Amino acid sequence: MTQRFPIDVCQPDSQDALSRQIGWHEVPSPIKSQNDKAALKQVLATELKAQNAVLVAHYYTDPDIQDLALETGGCVGDSLEMARFGQEHKASTVLVAGVGFMAESAKILSPEKRVLAVHDQATCSLDLGCAPQDFKQFCAAHPDREVVVYANTGAAVKAQADWVVTSSIALDIVRHLHAQGKKIVWAPDRHLGAYIQKQTGADMLLWQGSCLVHDEFKADGLKALMNEHPHAQVLVHPESPAAVVALADVVGSTTQLLRAAVNHPADTFIVATDQGILHAMRQQAPGKTFLAAPTAGESATCKSCAYCPWMALNSLQALQQRLSEPGPGIQIEPALQQGARRSLQRMMDFAAAHQRTLRVGADLAQHSQQFLHVGAA
Repeated sequence: MTQRFPIDVCQPDSQDALSRQIGWHEVPSPIKSQNDKAALKQVLATELKAQNAVLVAHYYTDPDIQDLALETGGCVGDSLEMARFGQEHKASTVLVAGVGFMAESAKILSPEKRVLAVHDQATCSLDLGCAPQDFKQFCAAHPDREVVVYANTGAAVKAQADWVVTSSIALDIVRHLHAQGKKIVWAPDRHLGAYIQKQTGADMLLWQGSCLVHDEFKADGLKALMNEHPHAQVLVHPESPAAVVALADVVGSTTQLLRAAVNHPADTFIVATDQGILHAMRQQAPGKTFLAAPTAGESATCKSCAYCPWMALNSLQALQQRLSEPGPGIQIEPALQQGARRSLQRMMDFAAAHQRTLRVGADLAQHSQQFLHVGAA
C-alpha cells in the first residue's frame, strides 16, 4: 500500500527552505589555463599531505576535484564509499567534496577524526525537504511502522530511524522487513520509495521528498533520444520519476550505473543521473559514448541541465579556501551521532550477514565488483 500525503503535511515549508537554500551561490569560474590548474593542484596536493588529510569526492562533483582525489590517494565514490574510505584511511583529517549529509556520514563513522566539508553551503534537496522535527511528528503518528531512511538525510533524521539504507541494498532490506510482516515509513525520496514499494510489495508510507536533479528527467524527451539512438542502453537512477525508470535497461545507484557502463558490451549509453558521473564513466570505459538524458532544460545550449547546484560548489578554489581556513570541522551532538551510527551499523551488519561487501578501495575500476549491492546516491 502506498499512502500519499500533501506537501504541507510531509514537508512543511520545504519549498521556502529550498528557495532560501539554493540562493544562487557564486560558483567559481573554471580555471581555463591547464598550467594554472596543474600548479593549483600541486599546491593542494602538498597542503593535503602537510595537514595529514585525505580528499574523498562524490561522482557528481567537478572532474578536477575527482581527479585530484584519486591523484592524492583519496577516493571517488558514492556517499557510503566516501565515508567508509575516510574511516579506514590513516589520515587524521577527511576532506569531503560533496554535500552536507555526506560530511556528516563521514563524521558519524569517524568520530575521532576531523572531518571538513569542502564547501559549507553545499546541501541537498532531499535533506532540506525532511526537517527532523517534522519527521519526528510523522513517525510518531505511525508508531507501528519500521522507520527506514535513505542515506541522503541529515544525522538528526538518521538518528530517528531503525534503518539507514543505500539505494541498492534498500531492496534487500525492505524485502527482509516485508517478509517479517513489518510495515514501513520511508523517507525522504518519494520516487525511490515508490520504486522499492513496487519491487517488493511492501506496505510503505512515503515521505514526499525528491532530488531536484533527478525529478527533472522527462520520459517524453528520453523516448525521443532513445529513438535517435536505438541501440543505446538506458541507465537510470531510481530517484527519477517512475515513467523514466520504466524506460531503463539498468536501474541502480551511481556505483551500479558506473559498473554497468564498464561491463556492458554496448558502445552507447543514455544516462539519467547527475552528469558529474559521466567523467568517471568516460575514464573507466574509454571509447564508449555517454549521452545525458533530457531534463526540462530547453535553452539554446542545454537540453539536459542535470547538474546539482550544490555539488558545483566543490571546486579547486573552494578546496584551497577550506585548507587555508580549516576550522574545527563537522560537529554532531553525541546523542545524534550515537543514534545515527546505530541505524547505519544495522545496515552494515545486514550486509555482512548476507555477504554484501562494503569495503572500498581507491581504484574503483579494480574493485568494481565489490560494489554490486552498495551505493548511496
